[in-house]
Amino acid sequence: MAKLAVLRHEEGVRVNPDCLVALYAELGEAGAERVVARTMEELNARLSEMQRFADDGDLVALRRSARVVVKMADQIGLTSFVMVALDVIAAAVAEDHAGQAATLARLLRIGDRSLNAVWDLRDMTI
Repeated sequence: MAKLAVLRHEEGVRVNPDCLVALYAELGEAGAERVVARTMEELNARLSEMQRFADDGDLVALRRSARVVVKMADQIGLTSFVMVALDVIAAAVAEDHAGQAATLARLLRIGDRSLNAVWDLRDMTI
């Protein structure tokens, strides 16, 4: 009898803490907290939106949403999140449906862990 292998996608995320430090220095603690919280909520919403656009086959909206995600994630230092979102855009531009599905799935996985990493960094003293 054949055995099935279960693959776990456990990839580390990269966060640039210097972006958060700069944000806190520029806006103060309260202002930076508001920006980070709002950005993280918006990123979460955009990820769901991107999945919906992909499911609907709306590549133009998917690319547009991914570009917004790149800007927001870059603002709070989510380095790996930004790189994978750029890969989603590239796959959508190339109309590589398999690549787009794979990179979007990767973005969803990395997105969740990246947002958790930012929360962990925020809990440290900056």
